[in-house]
Amino acid sequence: MKETINVALPKGRLGRKVYQMFADAGFECPELLEESRKLIFENEEKGIRYFWVKPSDVAIYVERGAADVGVVGKDILLESKPDVYEMLDLKCGKCRMMVAAPKDWRDDTGHTLRVATKFPEIARKFYGGKSRDIDIIKLNGSIEIAPILGLSDVIVDIVETGNTLRANNLEIQETIVDISARFISNKSAFKFKTREIEAVLEGLASEISEK
Repeated sequence: MKETINVALPKGRLGRKVYQMFADAGFECPELLEESRKLIFENEEKGIRYFWVKPSDVAIYVERGAADVGVVGKDILLESKPDVYEMLDLKCGKCRMMVAAPKDWRDDTGHTLRVATKFPEIARKFYGGKSRDIDIIKLNGSIEIAPILGLSDVIVDIVETGNTLRANNLEIQETIVDISARFISNKSAFKFKTREIEAVLEGLASEISEK
């Protein structure tokens, strides 16, 4: 008997784009595209159940087994280090984790560098590799205004187009890592639903190779 695969999708534009990849790979669930307040959608014939969750929560659902598989940004995997299998780079949702600072800023290595970010672990690892003393200022939003108001010297954040940086008179200093959406699996689920998860994995990989 075929097992049902539970898929955690990130709410928003990326989630809908990724769902289309699943659908094109043969795992469609038309109900998901209907206007609705529902969060869980199932296609019993295809053996697949989707649910929408906050992007930053996808890895939690997968790691704890509420979802068998999911789609999450590489930034979240690097920051929270969930105990999951990273199966495939979906080649979408591309952006970069970068260091940015006010124009004409110069680093004074004689002082501790104040870094505002939503990603303290990524920032610590990056600057640790440079043996640079830093003071992490953990923020949850509007990171760009931190150096403008004197709260920090630089920011570490995700940059897609750079428009927000330019609008706030900031410029890119360094690229830390390229980010994209990843297909992940719960370790136990992969053990017990290997055939079903591999079928999804192969379908997605085929979709990527055709693009």
